[in-house]
Amino acid sequence: MSDATVTPETAAPDIPDALVDRRRRRSSQLIWLIPIVALIVGLSLAIHAYLEKGPVITISFTSGEGIEEGKTKIKYKDVQIGLVTSVTIAEDRSSVLVTAEVERDAEAFLKTDTRFWVVRPRISGSSITGLGTLTAGSYIGMDVGNSTESATSFTGLETQPVVTMDVPGRQFVLHADDVGSLNVGSPIFYRHLQVGEVLSTELDGDGETILLRVFVRSPYDKFVRNRTLFWHASGIDLSLNADGIKVNTESLVSIMLGGIAFQSPEDDIDSPQADPNRHFMLFASKADALRRLDSIVENYLLVFKESVRGLTVGAPVDLRGLTVGEVTRISGELDPVSKKVTMAVNIRFYPERIKTRATGKTPKPGDSRAMLDQLVRQGIRAQLRSGNLLTGQLYVALDFFPDAAPARINWQKTPPELPTTVGMMAQFQHSLMKIVHKLEKIPLEQLAGDARTTVQTLDTTLKSADKLLQNLDTNVVPEAKLVLQNVRTTLDSADKALREVKQTMATDAPLQTDLRDTLRELGRAAQSLRVLGDYLERNPEALIRGKQEDK
Repeated sequence: MSDATVTPETAAPDIPDALVDRRRRRSSQLIWLIPIVALIVGLSLAIHAYLEKGPVITISFTSGEGIEEGKTKIKYKDVQIGLVTSVTIAEDRSSVLVTAEVERDAEAFLKTDTRFWVVRPRISGSSITGLGTLTAGSYIGMDVGNSTESATSFTGLETQPVVTMDVPGRQFVLHADDVGSLNVGSPIFYRHLQVGEVLSTELDGDGETILLRVFVRSPYDKFVRNRTLFWHASGIDLSLNADGIKVNTESLVSIMLGGIAFQSPEDDIDSPQADPNRHFMLFASKADALRRLDSIVENYLLVFKESVRGLTVGAPVDLRGLTVGEVTRISGELDPVSKKVTMAVNIRFYPERIKTRATGKTPKPGDSRAMLDQLVRQGIRAQLRSGNLLTGQLYVALDFFPDAAPARINWQKTPPELPTTVGMMAQFQHSLMKIVHKLEKIPLEQLAGDARTTVQTLDTTLKSADKLLQNLDTNVVPEAKLVLQNVRTTLDSADKALREVKQTMATDAPLQTDLRDTLRELGRAAQSLRVLGDYLERNPEALIRGKQEDK
C-alpha cells in the first residue's frame, strides 16, 4: 500500500478554540455565600444567646437529696427561673455545691439576703408542704431578699421558711427562760385570733436564755407596742384556787403545737407602735405577764388569830370582787406577851388597780398611805373568806365593817400591819359555841329539885288547911256549916289537884323521866354541835361533798 500524500485540501478541518464561560464562574462564587451567611447567622445567634444568658449562681446545701443535674428547676412563686447545671461536693466535704443558670430577667432577684431551699414533701407540726413534688419531683424554691447588693453565691436553707419576705408584717425577738413546747411554725395569737408564727428558736450566747424570732402579720402588727406583753399560750392552763377551777387555752392548735399570745395594757392604746426587731420578755403565763403591769408594788402584813387552813401562797387579795393583791407568805408567830400563836400573812398590794373616783387616775407612790389610812378609818378590814366550798380554798377579802373597833395602820413596822377581823366561818363557829355554852349553863337538875320542894310545901299547907276546917266544923255555928262545906269541897278539889301534881313531880313519874331524857338529848346535841364546829373548821368542803369515810 502506497503512502498517500496529504494536502491541505485533504487535511481535517481545524478544531475550534475553547471559549471561557464567564457566567458559570460567577455561579460557583455564589456558592460560598451560603456558609458565610450561615456563619453570620450562627455568630449572631451565639452573640444573642450570650447576651441573653443569665448569671450562673452557686448554692451550698448540706445534702444533695432530690437535686439532679439538668433536671432540678429553680422556681420563684411556682414559675421556673433557672435550671441546675451541675452538682458537686465541696473540697472540705462539708456541703454540696449546686451550680445553676438563672434567666437574665431574674438577675434582679439575686440579692445578698435572697434565700434558697429544696422543696420536698414535708409534714411539720403546723402544715404539710411540698405534696406536688411527689409527682413532679423536687425543685429549689426561692425567696427574694430586700437588700440592694447583688450576689451569686448563696447558702441554702435546710427547711422552707415559715414566712416569705414579701408578706407584710414585722419581726420581733422574744427572750424566754424555757422554750417549752414552742417550735418553728408555732402560732401567735391576739385575742384568740392567729396573727403570726414563730420563725426560729436559738440559744442565746450566755447559754441561759432562749431567743425566739417571731413574725406578726399586717395589719395586726400595729397592736404590738412598746409595753406589749407576750406569754406562753401552750397546752391547757388548769388551775385550782380560791376562785375555783379555771381552764384556759387559746385554741386546739396551741394545745398540740404550743403557741404565744400577746396583749397591750389598756392605758397603752395611744403609745407608738414597737419598732421592728424590738426585744420583749416572754412570760410563763398570762398571770405572770399581767403582774408586770403594776409599777407600784407594796408589801403589808396581816395577823389572824384563827386557822388559815385552806389559804395558800398566791391566793388573791380581793376588794369587793376586784383583785388588788396576792398572798406571798404564810407563817406562825408566837406572841411573847399573851403566849398565843398568831398567823402572819404577808401580802403584795397593787394600789394602781384602784382608781380614785374624783380624778379617775391611779394613785402615785406617795398617795397609797393616805388612801389606806382613810379606808381604815371608814372601817375597812382584812378578813379570811371561803372562795370555794368544793376545794376549801380561802382568800383574803378587804371589806368595810362599820361596827368594827377603831384601828390604825402601824407605818413604823416593816412591813406595815393592816387591821384584820374574824372570818365568817370563825364567827359562825363562835356563835355556835355560845349556844352550846348557854345550854350547858341551864341548871335543869336544880330546877327539878326546886319543883319537888314546892310541891311538898304545898302539900303540907293543904293538910294544915284541912285540919283547920275540921276544927271549924266542930266549933262554928250551924249557919256556917253550909259555907264550910262549900269551902271543904273546894279544898278537896285543890287537894286532889295537888296530889296529881305531886304524883307528876315524883322521881319515877313519866314527866320526870321525859324531862331527864330531854336534858340528856340536849347535852348530846350540844356535844354534837361542838364536834360539828371542830369538823367544819378542819374540813369546810364537807358542806358540799359530805363527810368522807375514814380510810
